[in-house]
Amino acid sequence: MNLRPRLIAALAIFVGMALVPPVAAALGDPFLTVIASRMLVFAIAALSLDLILGYGAMVSFGHAAYVGVGAYAVAIGARFGVTDLLAQMALGALMSAAFALVTGAISLRTRGVYFIMITLAFAQMAFFFFVSQSSLGGDDGVALTARSTLLSTDVLESDIAFFYTILAVLVLCYGGLYRLTNARFGRVLTGTRENPLRMQAIGYRPFPYQLTAYVIAACIASVAGVLLANQTEYVSPAYMAWSRSGELIVMLVLGGIGTLTGAMAGALITVGLEHTFAAWSEHWRLGFGLLLVLVVLFSPDGITGLLKRLGVGPRHD
Repeated sequence: MNLRPRLIAALAIFVGMALVPPVAAALGDPFLTVIASRMLVFAIAALSLDLILGYGAMVSFGHAAYVGVGAYAVAIGARFGVTDLLAQMALGALMSAAFALVTGAISLRTRGVYFIMITLAFAQMAFFFFVSQSSLGGDDGVALTARSTLLSTDVLESDIAFFYTILAVLVLCYGGLYRLTNARFGRVLTGTRENPLRMQAIGYRPFPYQLTAYVIAACIASVAGVLLANQTEYVSPAYMAWSRSGELIVMLVLGGIGTLTGAMAGALITVGLEHTFAAWSEHWRLGFGLLLVLVVLFSPDGITGLLKRLGVGPRHD
């Protein structure tokens, strides 16, 4: 199997994003780096959802709950003197893994629309739990006094340093998921997506693989949440609202479900278009919706599928 096209596509995304800060400096517009940081954060979140939706056919409408849990790990950690970014990521991953292990074990007993609704229900439970926490600002959320430290330094206070930190995390997440999805685990997960009965017939139990993928995706989403809280310097229950989960699904549809490069591209394009359209009109969602309709009608497998048909995109991830 020729692995070069997909790796080249991912490398092109990483290199292109790495050039944003110097380009922003040359244009005298540092806000471009801030927008690019947000794009990278959601690329991480989209990657995590693609693992369970694209490879495992688990359509979760509550995935943003884990982004929110990661964000609150920053606020909770800061209250107890835990300000290091890596420690907060570990805390967020631990909290998300515990939540995903319990809710995933229950949710995976269902299929189809029932799975969608039960993941939504659990996400709403998490949403209202944090809304009820007045010590954390309740529905209004809580502002962070500063960004997290990194190895006992305040280097992340620099938007450029923070941008490259997020980019490094994205590269690590992509590399890990790339290896995972191309290993036996990923092939079993993909086989379960295609025909679970056949996978059982050849000796594989889908449930442990699906639950493991569900927990891994939750942990990665929580990492995105930690970075999002630092990027905005604010934590709110809105991060885990059902509409945010819908936005993550839109990113996958736009980029291409079941391809890691498509997940990243979809997130980058979606966030970029949001800022572009919003600068033109307050009714930007109408234009974005029309664009999404066109993509679904004429390229159901997203932008990566369109590029593949044109012979310039990666065939698989």
